[in-house]
Amino acid sequence: MQQLVTLLGGAGRAESWQVSQFQPSYVQASTSRSFSAQSATNPARSRVMASQPTELTVKAESGSPYQLEKTQTLKASRALLKHIQSENTRKEAASNTKNLLKASSEGEHDKDAEPLWLILTTKKYISDQRRLKPGKILLPHSVNQSQTTSVCLITCDPQRTFKDSIAHPSFPATLSPKIQKVIGISKLKARYKSFESRRQLLDEHDVFLADARVITLLPKALGKTFYKGPKKPVPVNLEPYKTSDTAATKKGAIAKKSGSQENNKSKSIAPPLQIAKEIERTLSCTLVYLSPAVTTAIRVGLSSFTPTQVAENVDAVVQGMVNKFIPKGWRNIRSVHIKGPNTMALPIWLAEELWTDEGDVLEKATEAQTQEKRNQKKRKGEELEDQGSEKSSTGKVRQRQKRKLSNGGSK
Repeated sequence: MQQLVTLLGGAGRAESWQVSQFQPSYVQASTSRSFSAQSATNPARSRVMASQPTELTVKAESGSPYQLEKTQTLKASRALLKHIQSENTRKEAASNTKNLLKASSEGEHDKDAEPLWLILTTKKYISDQRRLKPGKILLPHSVNQSQTTSVCLITCDPQRTFKDSIAHPSFPATLSPKIQKVIGISKLKARYKSFESRRQLLDEHDVFLADARVITLLPKALGKTFYKGPKKPVPVNLEPYKTSDTAATKKGAIAKKSGSQENNKSKSIAPPLQIAKEIERTLSCTLVYLSPAVTTAIRVGLSSFTPTQVAENVDAVVQGMVNKFIPKGWRNIRSVHIKGPNTMALPIWLAEELWTDEGDVLEKATEAQTQEKRNQKKRKGEELEDQGSEKSSTGKVRQRQKRKLSNGGSK
C-alpha cells in the first residue's frame, strides 16, 4: 500500500494519506499541526517535511472549486493502474504462470481485467429507498467493448418476434454475435426454476439485458442468485418510440378491455435498428444503484484501460451524478475516490466543509443556555424518581389491604 500512495505523490503525501485515509480535507489541518509539534523536537524531520507537500488533493486553479482537477484525476488513475499491473506481474512471477487471456491487440481488453470503481461520498442521503431499476450514465469508453462479451436478452412474450428482429439483415452485424441468447419471460420461468439452472445461466453470460416491461418480474423469476452479484439484469427499452400517431392510438384504446390491452402490448416491438441502438447505448453506460446511504460505488473502467480513458470516464460519471442524481449537486458531495477491488481508495476531490447549507450549522450555545438544559434534565429525572417512588408505595399499600381482606375471609 505504501508503494501505491508513493506513486500518487511522494513520501510526504504517503505519510499524510496513511493518517487520513477516508477522511475529508479538514483532517489535513490537524495532521499538519501534529507534524509541526513533532518537528520542534526533531529538526531533521522538520527539514524533510518542509520540502514535501502533505495535501492529498489539488483544487482547480481557476473557476469554481466545485469541479474536478484533471491533473489530479489523471495522476490518481495512472498510479492506480500502475499498482494493479505491478501486483499482477508479481503474482504471475510467483506462480510461474502466464495470463493466456491477456489482450493480444490494441483496442481489446483482457477477459479477466479487474474493474475500477469510483467511490462517491455525499453529506446527505441521495435516495430515501433502494431502487430496483438502476440509473444510467453514458461513458466515453465503454467497459463492454470486447467482441467476446456474451449478452442474454430477456424479452416479453412472444420471444420469436425479437429473435426475428435480431436476425434481420438491417440489424448491425457487429452487435448480433454478442447477443447469444434471447428468451421470453414465460420460458424463463418454466426452464429456470432450480438454483442449479439459474446458477448455470448466470455463468454462461457476461451481461443480462431485460425488456423494461418485464424488469419488475425478474426478482421473483431469477431469485437472489442474480441480484446479489454484479450481473443484475439491466432494463432496456424495446418498445417503438412514441409519436403523435401512436399517442392518439393509445388514447383511443383506453376504453378497450384489459385483456386486449395486454395482447397489444405484448405484440408491440421496436424496429431492428431501434433495438440495436438501445442495446448499444445500454452497453455503453455504467449503472448507478441508488440506496439510502451516503456512499455510492460506480464502475468507471477496467485495469486494461489507459490512464486517460479512466480519467475521462471518471469526469463523465461525476458530471452525470451531479446533474441527474445528487440533490444540490456539488454542495452535497463530501469526497470522490477511485479504487480497485483489492487496493486502497485514492482521493480525487475532497470537500472543505462538512455541511450542505449554512442553516445546517448550529450556533455555539452560551454557557447559560447549556446550564439551563442541564437543569431541565435534572428536574425531569427527579420528577421521574418521585413518580416511581409514589407508585411503589401505593402498590405496597394495596398489597397490605389485599392480605387483610384475605385473612378476614379465611376466618
